[in-house]
Amino acid sequence: MKKLLALLALAGIAQVANAAEIVGDAKAAENKIAMCIGCHAIPGYKASFPEVFQVPMIGGQSAKYIESALKAYQKGDRKNPSMRGIAGSLSDQDIADLAAYYSQQK
Repeated sequence: MKKLLALLALAGIAQVANAAEIVGDAKAAENKIAMCIGCHAIPGYKASFPEVFQVPMIGGQSAKYIESALKAYQKGDRKNPSMRGIAGSLSDQDIADLAAYYSQQK
């Protein structure tokens, strides 16, 4: 039993260490924003799929907010098929990089 608890504790520490290593790099995101700018960089843009809605400008949002939103799209907690598909293709590093990039925009 002690070995099992020790193994679980080590696994938990490894996950925390792995999560702590992910730091967003705004410069790296410059090669990842192509799928974002088609909608999020156009003032007043309205998307028509799956329904007509105002696309938010994400420049200047906090990095935590952007990360949280993208992860919610990945999990399906936020409902938008386009964003779910895009977010689903992103790694944790991609999300951190995009969040760093857009949080520095105005």
